[in-house]
Amino acid sequence: MQIFDYLEKYDYEQLVFCQDKESGLKAIIAIHDTTLGPALGGTRMWTYKSEEDAIVDALRLARGMTYKNAAAGLNLGGGKTVIIGDPKKDKNEAMFRAFGRFIQGLNGRYITAEDVGTTVEDMDLIHEETRFVTGISPAFGSSGNPSPVTAYGCYKGMKAAAKVAYGNDSLQGKVVAVQGVGSVAYHLCKYLHEEGAKLIVTDINKENMERAVRDFGAETVDPDKIYEVDCDIFSPCALGAIINEETIPLLKCKVIAGSANNQLKEDEHGDLLKEKGIVYAPDYVINAGGVINVADELLGYNRDRAMKKVEGIYDTILKVFEIAKRDNISSHKAADRMAEERIATMRNSRSSFLQNERNILNMTVR
Repeated sequence: MQIFDYLEKYDYEQLVFCQDKESGLKAIIAIHDTTLGPALGGTRMWTYKSEEDAIVDALRLARGMTYKNAAAGLNLGGGKTVIIGDPKKDKNEAMFRAFGRFIQGLNGRYITAEDVGTTVEDMDLIHEETRFVTGISPAFGSSGNPSPVTAYGCYKGMKAAAKVAYGNDSLQGKVVAVQGVGSVAYHLCKYLHEEGAKLIVTDINKENMERAVRDFGAETVDPDKIYEVDCDIFSPCALGAIINEETIPLLKCKVIAGSANNQLKEDEHGDLLKEKGIVYAPDYVINAGGVINVADELLGYNRDRAMKKVEGIYDTILKVFEIAKRDNISSHKAADRMAEERIATMRNSRSSFLQNERNILNMTVR
C-alpha cells in the first residue's frame, strides 16, 4: 500500500500510529478533515488480518465521519481509531490509558468515542488521561446509551422520507419491514408502533423477534425473506451492503429508511434505486442521532438541546431530496454533495479570514 498516495487521493490530513509495548497497544488514528472543527469519531477494536487492513479501515471510517458530521450540521470534522486486537481477550486498563495519552498529545485535534469492540468502561479509562473523549459514564456528565437517540433520529428521518414518497409524513397504517431488531431498531419499532404502523420484522436472534411480537404485535419472517415483503417502507437495521444487485429486484417498497451503516453495496446501487423510483434515506444522514447526541457532551450535555438537534434530521433528509431534485442525482450522491458544499463554504470562509489576517500583518510591517 502506498500510504501517501492514498492520503492524497482523498485529501487526508494525518495518520497517527500509536504503540505501547507494555500494554500491547497497537492503534491507528486517522484524521480526515478538520475544516469544520476537531475530528470526532469512535475507537474500534478488531482482530484485523493485517496491519494494512487496519489502516484501510481507519482511513475509510474517518472519511465517512467527515461526511456524517458535516451532513448533521455539526462543527466537527471526521476521524477514527482502530485498535488491533481481540476485544474479548486483549483489553487491559494500561492499554486504554496509554491510548488516552496519545489522544491528549493531539491537543484536541481528535475526539474519540465508543465503537465496535469498545465500551463505555473503556471510554472511562481513556477519560482518566484526556478530556477529548465522549460517551463516558453518566456519572461524568455523559449522555448514556445512544441507541434510543439514534432510533429517534431514524424515526424522524423515516417520516421525512415518507413525506417525499407519499406526500405526507404520517406513518399510521404504513407497513414497515424491519431487518434486525437490536437495540436501536427495538426503540425505532416502539416509535413506529406508537404512531400506528404495522411491523414485519426479522432477526437472526429469535429472542429479538419474539420481543417485537410481544411488545409491538409485530409479524415475523425468516431473515432471507425480508426483502420480498410487500411493504411501504423497508428499514435495514442490521448488516451493511444489503442493498445490492441481488436484493433490489426483490424489494416491494417505496421507501428505504433504516439505521444500518453502509447499506449500499456500491454507489451504482443508489443510482438503481433512483431509477426504480424508490426513496432512499442515506444511511449516514438518517442514523446521525447518536453522533449528534455525543457531540452535545462537548458543550456540557443537555438532553433537551440534543434531542432538538436530532429532530433536525427530518429537515436534513428533506434537504437531501431537494438537492437530488435540483441536480437530478440520486439521494446518496445528494447527501455527499450537501456535506461537501458545507465543508467547501467553511473552507473558503476561513481562507478569506486567514488571507485578511496576513494582509493586516503585511500592512503593519510596511
